[in-house]
Amino acid sequence: MPVDDSVELAEDGESMGLDEALGTVLAERVREFRLKRGWTVGKLAIESGLSKGMLSKIENRQTLPSLTTLARLSESLSVPVTAFFRGLSEDQDIVFVKAGSGLDIHHRNSGPGHRYQLLGTMRAPHDSLEPILVTLTERTETFPLYQHAGTELIFMISGKMEYCYGSARYLLEPGDTIQFVGEVMHGPGELVTLPIQFLAVKSVTPGG
Repeated sequence: MPVDDSVELAEDGESMGLDEALGTVLAERVREFRLKRGWTVGKLAIESGLSKGMLSKIENRQTLPSLTTLARLSESLSVPVTAFFRGLSEDQDIVFVKAGSGLDIHHRNSGPGHRYQLLGTMRAPHDSLEPILVTLTERTETFPLYQHAGTELIFMISGKMEYCYGSARYLLEPGDTIQFVGEVMHGPGELVTLPIQFLAVKSVTPGG
């Protein structure tokens, strides 16, 4: 009976980078070794004792195979288990996110028309930046202010807004950049011209 022993890809921001990189590399290696033998997914399922469904999920980066699954694949494809991880170290040095494919995240107390997209995360120990694309399409009576360790940079892409930093207010227009210390309360104030879009890059503690 086919064995389905796998781990679904995580959707939280902290592990997204690692899971995506690992899933991509394993998918590429399994497909590469299968095609080298001229096998279909069905043939590999028969030889490994794994289900076609799970093998398809692995090759389509929908699930992470367990070590037991990798051992079965290693034996059936006649390659060492370590061969499945070839290319992983190179992938950790770059994160490429296509337009519109950032991970949506939700801030407490943020109202409708406020969208935050995480634009990828490097793996430790290189996970020191948190780039977020913010899109504001509706005004709200109150807007939550934020406070965090490290520093932050904001680059204004479109629209116009007043940005609060402590007791100060700054009018941001397309092309404007502002950098500041995250410990001081900060966040959008008056949304002057909608829609507003800006890139926020926070420095964070690696591995934190």
